[in-house]
Amino acid sequence: MAMTAEEKKYKGIIWTLSIVIPIAVAVLFGVNLQKLGYDVKPLSFLPPIYASINGLTAVLLVWAVSAIKKGNAKLHENLIKVCMVCSSLFLVMYVAYHMTSVSTPYGGEGFIRLVYFFILISHILLSIIIIPFVLFTFVRGIAGAYQRHKRLARITYPMWLYVAVTGVIVYLMISPYYTH
Repeated sequence: MAMTAEEKKYKGIIWTLSIVIPIAVAVLFGVNLQKLGYDVKPLSFLPPIYASINGLTAVLLVWAVSAIKKGNAKLHENLIKVCMVCSSLFLVMYVAYHMTSVSTPYGGEGFIRLVYFFILISHILLSIIIIPFVLFTFVRGIAGAYQRHKRLARITYPMWLYVAVTGVIVYLMISPYYTH
């Protein structure tokens, strides 16, 4: 099946965002306003909020899949739009927190430390990889390319769900080591 005109229209934007977002996050993650001498108040209240947003995203994704399986395409579309907003809010809060706060090192030891870093690294890598998957899946859906949307969604959904759930797990594992 060929790409729809709408898919072609957004292809460049999707690839640009898929490259620019991870680079911008990496650059901004390395910028700490406190260390640069700016008098900013650490946004230490954000981690439980953005972890909760990840949890909400996971619940909404499951609900969205349930809705489409029941034939409720409009609810599915709306829930996915909310998931995209939640993921965007998470990203903004995550970057804002790391720009204003000193990173918290994980304090666990032994096997649990290996588990933590496995989950963290897989979470980070998939959060980068998932960007074009989510955007192309979304565009295929709104463009009416439902068969192609469905095929890609079978890959996108478990990856996005994994990123959302592991975001919560990473937070729960590191939260005892926050010093504020």
